[in-house]
Amino acid sequence: MNDFDALLAEAEAVPLEGWDFSWFAGRATEERPSWGYADRVADRLTRATAALDVQTGGGEVMAYALGTARPSMLVAVEAWPPNVGVAARTLAPFGGRVIHSDRIPFRDGTFDLVTSRHPVDTPWPEIARVLRPGGVFLSQQIGAGTNRELAEAMMGPLPAPERQHPGEAAEAAGLEVLEVRSESLRAEFYDVGAVAHFLRKVVWTVPGFEIGKYRDRLRAVHHEINDKGKFVSYARRVLIEARRNAR
Repeated sequence: MNDFDALLAEAEAVPLEGWDFSWFAGRATEERPSWGYADRVADRLTRATAALDVQTGGGEVMAYALGTARPSMLVAVEAWPPNVGVAARTLAPFGGRVIHSDRIPFRDGTFDLVTSRHPVDTPWPEIARVLRPGGVFLSQQIGAGTNRELAEAMMGPLPAPERQHPGEAAEAAGLEVLEVRSESLRAEFYDVGAVAHFLRKVVWTVPGFEIGKYRDRLRAVHHEINDKGKFVSYARRVLIEARRNAR
């Protein structure tokens, strides 16, 4: 088995559950946004009585942000079955409850804080519905064209991305935008195994990605990494904070 085959076999064997990226240590890096999303969530949680985390993954970000904060109601929703159990175990020590759902199955005006980090799709009308008057939605979003360089390495040239800006989407849902910021962040991959595992885990980069299906494209990336020492891509991130006004 050569290095290319061994790296892909390793990437294929790594579990996908949760939203923990520690496996990439020494194999890939990505700049972090300057605004410190998890710390912002932590600050908002100190003032929240009822909090909801949408598309929580394995609950890792919310667990970090909770610190000593203990909202009287803490709920997370997650659609992908393997993540549900991980999130439940992660948030149980904080009194959190995890619901397996791709919707937001709560009554109108239930929460004063709703959060979501890297949602695949943001259900803006539902978020606005479950917020109390004066309640806040805080989210770090995947910006349009994120990791386009990596996606095009797999799929070839792509059309310009078509995605409504989070600020426009929030306003269309009836929310008042308090802050919106965006940044482009450099990501570096140091072996093709890291590339393959990233594409398996971050499913929106190359929809329907399978290692066997993209083996030839991965081999080209493998050669580029051997020649240049890294494969470089750019992640786009958008921070948005929006509020439901009292009516």
